[in-house]
Amino acid sequence: MTKEELAGIVIERLKEEYPDADCTLDYDQAWKLLVSVRLAAQCTDARVNVVVEDLYAKYPDVDALAAADVEDIEAIVRPCGLGKSKARDISACMKILRERYGGQVPDDFKALLALPGVGRKSANLIMGDVFGKPAIVTDTHCIRLANRIGLVDGVKDPKRVEMALWEIIPPEEGNSLCHRFVYHGREVCTARTAPFCGRCCLADVCAKKGI
Repeated sequence: MTKEELAGIVIERLKEEYPDADCTLDYDQAWKLLVSVRLAAQCTDARVNVVVEDLYAKYPDVDALAAADVEDIEAIVRPCGLGKSKARDISACMKILRERYGGQVPDDFKALLALPGVGRKSANLIMGDVFGKPAIVTDTHCIRLANRIGLVDGVKDPKRVEMALWEIIPPEEGNSLCHRFVYHGREVCTARTAPFCGRCCLADVCAKKGI
């Protein structure tokens, strides 16, 4: 079986298993996803979703957050960890959105990468979820599952995994597949315990690498 054929099977089976899989960060505007994805570094999405409620209650739009003191932002986001650096990046990012983009999040990948605290994973998430463009989000679940299943072979660098997956996954499927990897990685193909291969919909095609 080629990697392209394996990818096709993985896509279809995970669609059946998690038909409603979506981003697990709560947001209703693009700039809020930009903030949340920065806070999610080394923090659970569930905690981020709680913390941002207080942040948005005090700073309800880009202008308000751009004008906020970094120390005040840090005081709110501290529970997410790395509060100082995350607050600094969020403040700088909102200022750029206000001054260069009229308060809007740019829909250009390179422009997103140029924003403070935004890496390829974050930029891809925004491109896929907000703008509906082809995207592959190589978070820890994606990297772990892609290696275990056999879509990539012993590749742990996020960018290299992303580039390898672009070669075998149809562009229109990448973003949704990565969301399904998150669900499958949390529920079945877990990181902190042995994977639950006995109830995995991919058990018969999985290379079981990394186990």
